[in-house]
Amino acid sequence: MTATLTAADLLAVPTFVGLPPETLDWLIAHGERRAYAPNETVLQPGDEAQYMMAILAGGLQYYAVRNGQREPIFRQEAGQVSGVLPYSRLRTASAYGLAVGHTVLYLLHRDLFPQLEQASPELVQRLVSLMSDRARDEARGQERDEKLRALGKLSAGLAHELNNPAAAIARGAQALQERAAAKPGLLLDLVRHCPEPDALAALAALAVPGESPVHVLSALVCADREDEIATWLEDQGVPDGYRLAAGLMEAGLTMEQLEPVGAALPPAALPAAFAWLEGQLTMLRLIHDVQESGARISTLVQNVKTYSHMDRGGDYALLDVKAGLESTLNMLGFQLRAKNIRLVRDYTEPLPAIRGQVSSLNQVWTNLLDNAIDALPPGGEITVRTRLEGDFLRVFILDNGPGIKPEVLPHIFEPFYTTKQAGDGTGLGLDIAQRIIRNHGGRLEVHSQPGHTEFCAWLPVGEVVR
Repeated sequence: MTATLTAADLLAVPTFVGLPPETLDWLIAHGERRAYAPNETVLQPGDEAQYMMAILAGGLQYYAVRNGQREPIFRQEAGQVSGVLPYSRLRTASAYGLAVGHTVLYLLHRDLFPQLEQASPELVQRLVSLMSDRARDEARGQERDEKLRALGKLSAGLAHELNNPAAAIARGAQALQERAAAKPGLLLDLVRHCPEPDALAALAALAVPGESPVHVLSALVCADREDEIATWLEDQGVPDGYRLAAGLMEAGLTMEQLEPVGAALPPAALPAAFAWLEGQLTMLRLIHDVQESGARISTLVQNVKTYSHMDRGGDYALLDVKAGLESTLNMLGFQLRAKNIRLVRDYTEPLPAIRGQVSSLNQVWTNLLDNAIDALPPGGEITVRTRLEGDFLRVFILDNGPGIKPEVLPHIFEPFYTTKQAGDGTGLGLDIAQRIIRNHGGRLEVHSQPGHTEFCAWLPVGEVVR
């Protein structure tokens, strides 16, 4: 629906306030007024971007389509300017725009922008400034979305990484509680039969775990040893010999060690003696497992601290690039293992330091590694390499995946360019990585062919880390 425009209509838009009357007259003569009902579609993805749109009344709610669902992205109220602007490269709409309440728009076709520049350079300057602000705000918003997307993937992997040692600690604590509760009864059973002190000393001497054959011998040999110990225990009158045999075998005990102790103890004391021995050895192993799991959690927490740079501000400082690479690799460990990806480290030693921001550089490593993981089939290989070249440290992320298509390669650093499915990526990961590297005084390069994709970040050297 069209209607007559007036200067008062246009002055409801701050961008038009203060323009000469002749400029307002030109806008009225060359533009049009359109009204939309509440929730009426103003534009949709794929529509040609033809008009500058000034909202005279009502508003516009924009929605993006992600994973087949509409998600609100931003809203514009009366007085704001939307649509295509002078010198904009926008050609097609990428979102839905719906009217908020009764909405009235002023529309000016993009073909008239050259005439507008002749009629009012001042207005064009205002619109270009508005476009710059809009592009900057959109880039910041998309950058935040990219960070949140990466954080979401890292959080899922980190939760899995933390869950494993936490569950191991819980299981170990439960098993320790059960064995500790059985200790007093076993001790009473043992001393009730009054074994000789020397026999007790020989038994206690075995309660020190040795090297487990599980990590040295084949599963078949270990099974034979366990059966041999179990049969001997049963022959000695130990009723649960097959249950005890596994723990004794895993502690590295052999028949040559067990038989002399069994011969020195009263036969009636043997069940309690070997149950106590197995319980003691198993408790020590469980304590070791709990300690290892706790250390793993501490390492993960330290990796998060290093990755997120929580103990420093945002200022530039001398940084150890290897530490940042390692913390990023640890954060992505679950994703690497999930696809059975082989990781090769090839570091120059000693690595030089660079002056920069750890959190920003770790975002670069995350983007590059995450892209490599996504591109690789299960069983692929990623190489992380560092080399010195003059006054620069070169950091390589290489993969042996299918490579980047020749027609795609020239565009991969362009903002919002992506070959991923809708909702899987914003197309800003590599653009952000490139800008971060440039802010550090370096450059980011890429070379790709089937079976070999190589990203190389050049970073100025600060000083050598000793």
